[in-house]
Amino acid sequence: MQDVGLLVLSSLADEAKHGYAIRQDIEDFAGVRLGPGTLYGAIGRLEEDGLIRALRPADGRKPYEITRSGRNELDRKVKALRAIVRSAERRLRLA
Repeated sequence: MQDVGLLVLSSLADEAKHGYAIRQDIEDFAGVRLGPGTLYGAIGRLEEDGLIRALRPADGRKPYEITRSGRNELDRKVKALRAIVRSAERRLRLA
């Protein structure tokens, strides 16, 4: 199970990054290798939803940053995942 939007928001939570840096960061912290189409498709959806925004290009690269709405969405998703993990852990102890 992977939520590409969650991975991108997580990557951008600490600092702005351009696409390749987001891709590398996700691979480092999640062990997930995203193809360019998957990554940029997610970036486009997140930007359209107002969860991230493009910054002024630097060195020919377009960096992105998470918005306040994006932080709120990331927080909501993290809380939902924690609830799932707690439930799964309880169920595993009962099995």
